[in-house]
Amino acid sequence: MAHQNPRPRHPVTWAVITILIVAPFVGTLWVPFYARSAPQVADFPFFYWYLLMWVPIVAITSAIAYALIRTTGRGHDGAGSPAGRRRFQPADT
Repeated sequence: MAHQNPRPRHPVTWAVITILIVAPFVGTLWVPFYARSAPQVADFPFFYWYLLMWVPIVAITSAIAYALIRTTGRGHDGAGSPAGRRRFQPADT
């Protein structure tokens, strides 16, 4: 019997999750934006504090994306998830 997910999948929610995951890549891989030394914060050039600023941002965006995935139920219907696994049942011998 196939497992039916009672929670609907919302494309807007998945678009938000995609943006939350992709934004840190764009922000850190677009080097010409932050390849400069001014402005400085506490004697750190812009290059350093800009990249260090992304550490908590990535943690927050990842946590939000994870929470959204958990609420949509997508993580509970694959072969490797609890709903997709077969329980071991000993054979009658």
